[in-house]
Amino acid sequence: MFRVRQLVLLFASVFAATAALAQQTTFQLDLAKSSVEFTLGDVLHTVHGKFRMKDSTVRFDRATGVASGTLIADATTGDTDNGARDKKMHKEVLESAKYPEFRFNVQTVRGNISANGTAQVEITGVMSIHGSDHPMTVTTPVTVSNGVASSDVHFEVPYVQWGIKDPSTFILRVAKKVDITVHAVGKLSPE
Repeated sequence: MFRVRQLVLLFASVFAATAALAQQTTFQLDLAKSSVEFTLGDVLHTVHGKFRMKDSTVRFDRATGVASGTLIADATTGDTDNGARDKKMHKEVLESAKYPEFRFNVQTVRGNISANGTAQVEITGVMSIHGSDHPMTVTTPVTVSNGVASSDVHFEVPYVQWGIKDPSTFILRVAKKVDITVHAVGKLSPE
């Protein structure tokens, strides 16, 4: 009887440990399919541009939501299809030589992400941009299909309020917030 009880406890412990490990999930960004797009309105037209992503991994516990890891955009790759504007953007506004990355340090991922399908997910973390940190929470749909997760995360950055130079001139006035869309695609796998 004692051995049977020990065996049952052993199986229960193994099952509990396996279930706990199954809750741990990793999201590895696919750099070829991911990017950051931005839109900045001004009085004459709207400027559209893009940044490339850098190697990024996020780990999270599906049960508790606790997460770690960072999503990284390469600030030096900003491109609006206008060489003169891009040169000014990098040198005077973003100062990308001094601040070469935009980093979102993920703290929590909450939502019922299934093996296949779409779920609404809330992601909380800290955006590090231009030498300062800003707490952020975004809510976005995440679609999972055959181990690949994808999402278009939309948010605004009040860049002037966050200490980034306003590129407005006497004649040209631009919005004080920039619209951001992060196209995130990557492998979602249990650890």
